Amino acid sequence: MQQLQARLLKSLSISSSPAASTIQEIASARPKGLSKVVLKKGKTQLFKDGSPMVYSGAVDRIIGRPPPKTGDVVLVADGAEKPIGWGLYNSVSMFSVRLMQLEEEAARDPSCTLDMQKLIETRILTARELRKSLGLPSASTNAYRLVNSEGDRLSGLIIDVFGDLAVVASSAAWVEKYKAEIEDCVRGIDEINHVKWRPSVEILKEEGIDVSELKDTNPSNCPERTKVTENGIFYAISLEGQKTGFYADQRENRHFISTISEGQKVLDLCCYSGGFSLNAARGGAINVTGIDSSLPALELAKENVILNSMDPDRISFLKADATTFMKDALSRNECWDIVILDPPKLAPRKKVLQTASGMYRTLNSLAMQLTRKGGLLMTCSCSGAMTQSGMFLQTLQGAASMAKKKITVLRQAGAACDHPIDPTYPEGAYLSNILLRVL
Repeated sequence: MQQLQARLLKSLSISSSPAASTIQEIASARPKGLSKVVLKKGKTQLFKDGSPMVYSGAVDRIIGRPPPKTGDVVLVADGAEKPIGWGLYNSVSMFSVRLMQLEEEAARDPSCTLDMQKLIETRILTARELRKSLGLPSASTNAYRLVNSEGDRLSGLIIDVFGDLAVVASSAAWVEKYKAEIEDCVRGIDEINHVKWRPSVEILKEEGIDVSELKDTNPSNCPERTKVTENGIFYAISLEGQKTGFYADQRENRHFISTISEGQKVLDLCCYSGGFSLNAARGGAINVTGIDSSLPALELAKENVILNSMDPDRISFLKADATTFMKDALSRNECWDIVILDPPKLAPRKKVLQTASGMYRTLNSLAMQLTRKGGLLMTCSCSGAMTQSGMFLQTLQGAASMAKKKITVLRQAGAACDHPIDPTYPEGAYLSNILLRVL
């Protein structure tokens, strides 16, 4: 009887003890131990809920000697030192860890746990299968975003596909460290023949990368230009142009403009290579004017008019600063039925948010004044700090007050990147498009 009671007590003690951490078990089997980043009290739930960026202010202490170096795999743990996930450490960035996998995910599928090469392969394959399920690429569209950073659980990595060419935009130290593994995965995709690496230099400096050492591994094998089709419209792309060379995340918004432009007079501000302008013209606009301060961008836009056999008398492009152009147009009492305003990223960081909000307010106030009464303004922000703060709509209301206009929100859309961006991510690139009726 005593032996039975002892066995029962032992059984009860085992069953009532907390379940072992899958991540901790796998880490314990490694010959070299892993450092542990322990979170401050009250911060754990934020990251359990999905925020992938462990900022330095959320870290209580780091356990491990010697301390981890930038790019090292580390465990991320709660105050009791129980792992909630694992990620990649950065000793200098404001983001101490980019979380790659949570404990719950590791428990469901431990095959990628603490293995960056396997995780990269799996995440890129998953991203590829998702795009295939959405019909990308297709006969009418061979330009699309394959990997959308946090949206595809690879924070700091964007991959845009243009026909047989993939452009990799790197904005995290870990991406540079695993450059070879990422390129191998991308080259394994059947239709990809060329890979172009585009490091985001200013962001990588903040990540502690010596940008003077960044090199293009295959500079001679990659063309400087290519041609793609998106929703049946042809575009010439310069791989030395802005971002990855083409704003793949605006695909659905460009198409939307084509559906509302028939018989309209359209103004496209900060037009780059003419994406919105071309769609407006294809949609039946009677007149389209594109404005940009970049001469190379406008040369691409004009080339795209020819590529699509469009009437140059109905679509024209002008080199000008957007603010200066709008003020001059107002002095001439000009107005348009549809105005599109897609400025560059004015608030890359929270610390410049107040200054940037003033710039967005001024630009939108001028754009509202150029929109005829009852007309439509599509206004965009690609500033993560602006859109994630919830200040964009408030800024537009301030712009309407400055312009002495009333506005009605007709449509509000996030990034058309073929995968939603994690809404908990505080600083990432995030596109917000708002369609307003200006009264």
